[in-house]
Parts: sequence; structure tokens; C-alpha cells
Amino acid sequence: MRTFVFSILLITLARILGAAPLSVTPLGNPTAPVKGTFYRSLNEEPETFSPLTSIDFSAHLVIDYVSQGLLWLNPDTLQLEPALAESYDVSKDHLTYTFHLNPKAHWSDGKPVTAEDVQFSIEAVKDPKYKAVARQSFYENLDKIEVLNPTTVQMKMKKLYFQNLEVLSMVGFTPIVPKHLYSDPNSKWKSAPLVGSGPYKVESHSPGKNIILVRDPNWWGSEIPGQKSFGKYEHVHFRVIKDESLRFEMLKKGELDLFWPVTAETFEQKAVGAPFGTEIKKVQIENKIPKRWSFIAWNFKNPLFKDRNVRLALSHLLNRKLMLEKYSFGHAVEAIGPLNYNSDFNPPGLKPIEYNPKKALKLLTNAGWSDPGKTGVLQKKITGETLKFHFTLLMSNRDQEKYFTMYQEDLKKAGIEMEIKIVEWNAFSKIIDEQKFDALTMFWNPGMIEDDLKPMWHSESAIPGGSNFISYTNKKVDHNIDLAREEMDKGKRKKLWQSAIQQIVADVPFTFMFNSKHDLMLVNKRIGYDKATYTYDYNFAYWF
Repeated sequence: MRTFVFSILLITLARILGAAPLSVTPLGNPTAPVKGTFYRSLNEEPETFSPLTSIDFSAHLVIDYVSQGLLWLNPDTLQLEPALAESYDVSKDHLTYTFHLNPKAHWSDGKPVTAEDVQFSIEAVKDPKYKAVARQSFYENLDKIEVLNPTTVQMKMKKLYFQNLEVLSMVGFTPIVPKHLYSDPNSKWKSAPLVGSGPYKVESHSPGKNIILVRDPNWWGSEIPGQKSFGKYEHVHFRVIKDESLRFEMLKKGELDLFWPVTAETFEQKAVGAPFGTEIKKVQIENKIPKRWSFIAWNFKNPLFKDRNVRLALSHLLNRKLMLEKYSFGHAVEAIGPLNYNSDFNPPGLKPIEYNPKKALKLLTNAGWSDPGKTGVLQKKITGETLKFHFTLLMSNRDQEKYFTMYQEDLKKAGIEMEIKIVEWNAFSKIIDEQKFDALTMFWNPGMIEDDLKPMWHSESAIPGGSNFISYTNKKVDHNIDLAREEMDKGKRKKLWQSAIQQIVADVPFTFMFNSKHDLMLVNKRIGYDKATYTYDYNFAYWF
């Protein structure tokens, strides 16, 4: 699973006050003792652990225990609360942001967190030497960042952007890192980050095997209101386990405390009988965080997929209803676009593309594809060469193969050859960055109530390493995204997002597959929490 938008939920906050007092609503169990080990899994060994550049979901599961942002978003109230900054100010024109650091904040090596660290963390993302391409669009409005004193930093923006405050302050966008350790842009950080300001630091890392975090006994935030419930384990032990069946067996043996995310099949068909329901809790998460959606991405650099009729035909050949009937057990629905299926920002009346082989055949015929030799495979002259309709679909997760074996058969009936190829995540990630593929399938974890569409759908993001890895371009979409980003009125911004989404869906750059309705977890009963989920997020940082 790849995400460039990370595990923290984002919102659009009212920004009408110049000074923003920060109240705190405590969560979790602040009186729980610090003890024991929390055993978790990573589906893949991350390509890099640098908080500045990593966009791997697995890496950020680890980084979130080690790094902090300037502010923290309470997952139950959606209010910003103190983290490294104890307060902040916003100018009336929403272009100047001043953050006042907590003077007690320090790194796990004992050195103080300073305004220079904050300045460095943001400027490094903007610096091409650090190759943080997927993050750079968020900071394009930053004019300058100044250190006013050791604990005060001021950021001035060139123009309005509805998420300026979140981008500058939250760990999902801006994890603050120690300048004295991360100043070398050539460091690949193949090992986990050694020093952060969060409750944990890395005790050991065996690549491909495990990452063990240890609670920092001198963590500065342990007595800060709102943070007292964090870090209630002596150790957090991440085991790298690529195979879902193996994760399941290790959970049953007590070698994992959490299995998440869990497929619907495993949850409903395998997790039955003892120890499930007794030693292991089956948890179906119901909250307001947008759930992950799956898709097939068509590379616009491949001549096969430049024609919208072809992309639409390929979508009409995907029998999603049958797939859901066989495998979802009511935990997913057909995806309708690049947002959560029930998002307020979806255009009214948006519907999934139906399975209809007859429509697909008509579209392919109109696009010039035919089978004159009766070989069973469509062909067409492209750039002067007669090509068969053949492409390779890449995936990094074997659990998805059953869906695409069905799809492969329906494509074959229509005269299209699809080869399925499973690639290890690190190689898969490199292929995406280099945009060297025909088509691929992935999940997207949005994590936002209101999504910024620019990183994935704007033409400026269609660069190597960017999140628009299919090179999709549409001037109307660009225009609406640009206007929406600068619109501070939520109602007006909503209409602009809807116009952009309407056009994106009409262009069929992706075949949108499924959208999860719930998050499914299997949790060892020895794990404690005040609630199974908060209103807008589940946050493992509060578990004990």
C-alpha cells in the first residue's frame, strides 16, 4: 500500500482568528503504566525510513512513533492541539504563520528542538537534493521561513492555500527532524530514523526482519497535557511479514498483537472459532475517516491507453459486482471516483461504471480495434505498426490476484490479452517512480475528510517520483484544482472540487474498483484502549 497522504487525518479549520489558543481534550488512558511490548507487522520492508522523503505506508507506521509535527490533530474532536509547538499565530490575511515551540522539547539524544530544526525540515523538502518530490507541491506557496529566536519560527506564504496551516504544522506533511542528523541529502536512511522527538527511538533494525522501538525514558512530552497517554509500551516491535497467511498464523500464536488491515475473506471465513472472540478480538471499525479504495491505473505514456474509448471499454469489462459478491462479504462497495464513496465532495449523481461487454466492444470498434484474421486477439495500427491488444498488469500483493484472474478471462473474451505480473514492493515502487509500466493496481489510503487533488491529478505532478505517475493531464482539471486550492470558502471550494472530479471520472484515467466500508482488525485481548475507534480516526498511539 502506497500513500503519499499519510496516517493523520486532515481537515479544513476556520482560520478567522489571528491568535489561536490551543485547548486540549485528553484521550486514551494517561494513568496506564508503561510496560510490555506491542507486536505489530509491516507488509513490506520500506525503501527508506527518512521522514523527509518516505511515502511508504509501512515506513510511516514506524515514523509516527518516532517523529512529531508542530501540532497534533485530536482524532475525536478534529481540533489542533500542542505538539512541538505550544501555540501559534495566523495573520489576518492568512499568509503569515508563527509557531512558538515548547522550550522543553528535545530530541531523544538530549539536544533541544529549535526553530532552526523546523526551518531545515521544511526547506529540505523544497530542496531538489533531498528528492522529496511527492511532498513538494504542498510547499510551493512558501515564500520564506525565518527563525525569530531559538523557539520561534515564522513562515510567510506567497498566496492563499486552504491547507496552509495543516501542511506547515502536522507530522503527516511536515515531520520535524534534527538538522544535526539529517543535513546530508545523500543519506539513503536505509536504517530506521535513529533520533526523533516522539516517545520512541530505534533500539535495533534488522532489514527484512524487524524494527524494534524502545520507549525513551526521557521523553519530554510525557507530562504534557494531551500527550500523557502516548507511548504506553516499553517496546513496539514491528515484524516484516509479507504473507498474509503467515501474519494470521503468528497472530493466533500470540506472536502478533494486531493484524490490520484484514481482508474481508480472512475476517469472515478464517477468523472463526477459538481463539477468535476469546483470546483475539474481532473489531469492525466504524468511523468517519475515508477508507481505502482500489484501482487500475492506465499509463498515458503507453499508446494503448491514450484513447479514452479504450480506457472506458476496459472499465466496462471489469465485473466488480460479481467480485464483490464473491469476496467482500458486505464490507466494500463499488468505487465511483478518487474520493471516498460517501464523500460530500463527490459530484451529485456520480455512479460506478457498469459491467457491460457489449458497450466495451462498441467502444473498441469505434477506437479502431478489430480482429480481421479471426485470431481471437484485437489489433490496430498504432504509429504505423500493427499491434496486438496486449498489456501487462503489475501488482505488489498476491491477495489481489483472484480479482484479476476473473478480469483476465473477461478481457480474453473481448480479444484482449492481459499478463499478470507480481512484483516485490521495492521494485514496484521504483517502477512507479520511473513510470515504466503498462498498467498497475494498488490501494490508495486517503486519510482525509477533504482531499487536495493536486498531487495525484494535476499536470504539474506528472513528473518522475510524483504521485501523478500515469502522466494524466487535463487543463480544465488543472484550472479547477488551482482555483480550489486558493479558495478559503468551503462551499465555493466544494463546487470547484466537484467540477474537477466530474472531469477526472469522465476521462477514466483509472478504473476505480472498490471502496472499503469498514476497517477490519484482529487484536489480541491483552491490548487495551479507551475506545476501539475515535470519531474520525483510530490511533494506535493511545493503546496500552
